[in-house]
Amino acid sequence: MNQNLAFADYAVFIIYFIVVSVYGYTVYRKRKQDEQDAKAYFLAEGNLTWWAIGASLIASNISAEQFIGMSGEGFFLGIAVAAYEWLAAVALIIVAVWFIPVYLKNKIYTMPQFLKTRYNESTALIMAVFWLFLYVFVNLTSILYLGAVAINGLAGGEYLHVIMIGLAIFALFISLGGMKVVAYTDVIQVAVLIIGGLVTSYIALTTVGQYFGVGENAIAGFKVLMREAPEHFKMIIPKPTATSSQLDIDKYLTFPGLMSYLAGIWIINLNYWGCNQYITQRALGADLQTARTGILFAGMLKLLMPLIVMLPGIAAFVLYKNGHLPQLVGGKDGAYSAVLTFLPTGLKGLSVAALTAAIVASLAGKVNSISTIYTLDIHKKYIQKEAGEKQQVNIGRIAVFAAMLLAVLFTWNDILGIGGVGGFTYIQKYTGFISPGVFAMFFLGMFWKRTTGTAAIVGVILGFVLSVLFNEYAPALFGNETLLYTAYNNGKGGFEIPFHICMGLSFFFTMLAMIGISFAGPKVNPKAFEIDSEMFKVKPQTTVLIVITLLIIVALYVKFW
Repeated sequence: MNQNLAFADYAVFIIYFIVVSVYGYTVYRKRKQDEQDAKAYFLAEGNLTWWAIGASLIASNISAEQFIGMSGEGFFLGIAVAAYEWLAAVALIIVAVWFIPVYLKNKIYTMPQFLKTRYNESTALIMAVFWLFLYVFVNLTSILYLGAVAINGLAGGEYLHVIMIGLAIFALFISLGGMKVVAYTDVIQVAVLIIGGLVTSYIALTTVGQYFGVGENAIAGFKVLMREAPEHFKMIIPKPTATSSQLDIDKYLTFPGLMSYLAGIWIINLNYWGCNQYITQRALGADLQTARTGILFAGMLKLLMPLIVMLPGIAAFVLYKNGHLPQLVGGKDGAYSAVLTFLPTGLKGLSVAALTAAIVASLAGKVNSISTIYTLDIHKKYIQKEAGEKQQVNIGRIAVFAAMLLAVLFTWNDILGIGGVGGFTYIQKYTGFISPGVFAMFFLGMFWKRTTGTAAIVGVILGFVLSVLFNEYAPALFGNETLLYTAYNNGKGGFEIPFHICMGLSFFFTMLAMIGISFAGPKVNPKAFEIDSEMFKVKPQTTVLIVITLLIIVALYVKFW
């Protein structure tokens, strides 16, 4: 035992571990025949219900970088950061109605397969290798490192490597059973994540109420937050003026007000939810209605996420500003851990279990996607073409183990420097550079029959080059004020264009280049997908879910605009 966690906390955590492990093993034993069917193992083809798909999407999406990073942005920016979650719900509607029918009609199981079917084998191979490197050296490493650091801080600060290994083994235990085990254990994981997260937010609000003399009442505590930090409850961050402080400029650089909605945030969300093996894999093995319902269920759960991952950060800001949070260390990224110190014995264990659930679910989902891409798009096509179903499953398991081992090795002493920039920033930086090109390639490939393979390759490369140009060099080369952008003093001796605007500009020029190149080809590319209006029709119950989600989002924006 130590000063942070008591026996009851460990007991709660151990119960959580046992429940997930036993349930996962039970699912595995019932579906052990999946080892004879590669698609059933990798995609749980035909075996996932809508609620399992939805829960698995959320469990895989929410991880340590959301708990720590987004809570930190709540501390810094306030409710504006909730746009990532609420607009994700809109993006999920778009994916459910328009993207998933294209994938399912054309029997697409992996994103490289999409590229091969729609464009050519070279494009598919290049992106398969790229995605493997991105998933292993950016996503896996940052999730594992940030998660281990966060839990280690709560456990006393002396067990970083033990916790790192424990998280890796726990994720391996789940992922080696295949997608069905991953998805159904995610149902428990997301339940623990939501319950534990809501408990943390409730305690944070009641603590605020207690310190400000309005009683241990969550609603009263929320009203205190709105009174003490009104600027933290505005969705739109104003554009800086000549008299703006550096703090206001830094906020705009992070989230540039209305320009975020016209530029980068849509690219981030639609690329992540619609063109990402790690996410779409959950729905690719289901029938259309099940997939759609599961995706829309995930969208409704996304509406809850700011309560869990952002609100504690705002509470931490108000407490810290008024001298009630001396335990806050490490700036904004320490906000969530500081709030957890207010939890009573037992509930702290539940919150640690929620954080662990988020980390393990993301790790398990990620390595499952890695093994799927490697086995089906590289090993089976180029290394062992005659591999049978059981051999493919075994190869997938070896890939799972190898990916996790690499992640542990590279995070052991933080070789990649994740701790220096923060896990959330690390992921955003490296995935954001390629998102414009990848999304342009998928979007045009789905909905414009003229798009060519040459345009796709140029688009991926150009999108990356333009992202680097606008993010790193444009102000120095073209000036700080142009028709396309305004660069702001970043307080570090240089000028920056807001990241979302960089993404929007990169996407726009990449689309123009791809369209121009495609006009040099045939009017209809022979590899274009067959699309008809019937694919996109939705059932009445689906329409109801969409309308409810949109009405809630509109109400939230009306309230906090």
